[in-house]
Amino acid sequence: MTSRVYRLHSTLELPLDDVYEYFDSPELPPEIEDVDITRRNNTLIISAVPADDSISKYTPTAQLKASVTENRVYEEDPEEQEGAGPPTGRPNGGTPQWGAFEEEEEEIESELVEYACFKGDRETVLQNTALQFPMFQVLCEVALNAEKGALTAIAAVDEELEAFRIVDGERQAASITVTEDPTDDEGVDGVNWRDNKFISD
Repeated sequence: MTSRVYRLHSTLELPLDDVYEYFDSPELPPEIEDVDITRRNNTLIISAVPADDSISKYTPTAQLKASVTENRVYEEDPEEQEGAGPPTGRPNGGTPQWGAFEEEEEEIESELVEYACFKGDRETVLQNTALQFPMFQVLCEVALNAEKGALTAIAAVDEELEAFRIVDGERQAASITVTEDPTDDEGVDGVNWRDNKFISD
């Protein structure tokens, strides 16, 4: 039975260096021998290399796709520092000290860090059909290493539907709710345009 991913939505973000570090020695499903990582400008593509020789080299295998963005990371959270209030010794903080001068505010050290953002639905984040589910399992491992973002999905595993939810690097309980599709009743009370006496050929 071939497992399949039906629904998927991801908002995962993690440092690009962490992605490369993880794929230095990843735990891959048996169907995947290795992965190829390609960067094209601001797009990161992680493609599955099949372990089965029967899959033609011309068959597009499943791939994970992420956008690469730069975020400024501060050594100390600026909001926390602002909320701490001015230090004592300054004219407006603590006990005033005669002769105290207003000190220049220290700049918070920061650096630009590249992030891989696996954001979007299945067609955006997880592409191609061959080895789709094993590559989804790889994405779940990436999600467990991401400190920020969520991954939710519905997949058929051994003929059983299973819900997946990983938030901020932790697995969470998930369930599937079946609701009535409004499109099922479409046309029941509508006009039959094919057999209408007011419309002539």
